[in-house]
Amino acid sequence: MKPSRNISGLIEIMAALRHPETGCPWDIKQDFSTIKPYTIEEAYEVADAIERNDPEDLCDELGDLLLQVVFHARMAEEKDLFSFEDVVEAITRKMIRRHPHVFERSEADTPDRVKAQWAKIKEEEKRERRERRAARGLAEVETPGQLTEVPRALPALMEALKLQQAASQVGFDWGAAGPVLDKIEEEIGELRAEIASGRSDKASDELGDVIFAVANLARHLKADPEDALRSTNTKFRTRFALVEAGLAKSGKTPEDATLEEMEALWQAAKSSV
Repeated sequence: MKPSRNISGLIEIMAALRHPETGCPWDIKQDFSTIKPYTIEEAYEVADAIERNDPEDLCDELGDLLLQVVFHARMAEEKDLFSFEDVVEAITRKMIRRHPHVFERSEADTPDRVKAQWAKIKEEEKRERRERRAARGLAEVETPGQLTEVPRALPALMEALKLQQAASQVGFDWGAAGPVLDKIEEEIGELRAEIASGRSDKASDELGDVIFAVANLARHLKADPEDALRSTNTKFRTRFALVEAGLAKSGKTPEDATLEEMEALWQAAKSSV
């Protein structure tokens, strides 16, 4: 087996890894559920490479993500569910159908018209999917409505943002950022009350409300809450490293230092980063 620029080479490698007699013991025992976390992780690593503007890493991470697709397709093929070729056919059919302004005749000649056309085609696809499910005797996943367009499988913060965007399309929205700030303060007050009451389950619910409201504020500020939080995470990493470096100069580690010592170094780090 040699490296290949052809997708068939990767498909062959995965088939070899999953071979029940000569394959890799770890790969053989995996299933959709056990591989799912790796699929999510690889998607985030692609995003990280993009944010770092590292094309070499991006190429590598896209390969890792592609491997996840091939892995899932191979496991499905073993169960006679579908193959990698079926996956490719499904997405090519979908792209051709959703772009009649490119592959057929269409009056969608502006970005807004293309967006409206895309939404209409998606609704047709959803109706057809419901009909196929009904023909197989499968129940509806959820009651049809404005929010059904938002996948439940999204990361929670992204799901919150998309739920709010969907609701805003029918007028269920604050008009500006100011009222959202007021709502955040209201939710924080409710969180304080539940913390004081000692009811951890209720406090967790209220914490979720606070995060949901903060995501809504990000939307009104035209900021991606995921990007904003990731930027803060990077800043925290840098500042904490400076705290550790400052302690090291005096022969200490964070475990040896007091909170007051670390706080002083943290404030110094904040002034420089």
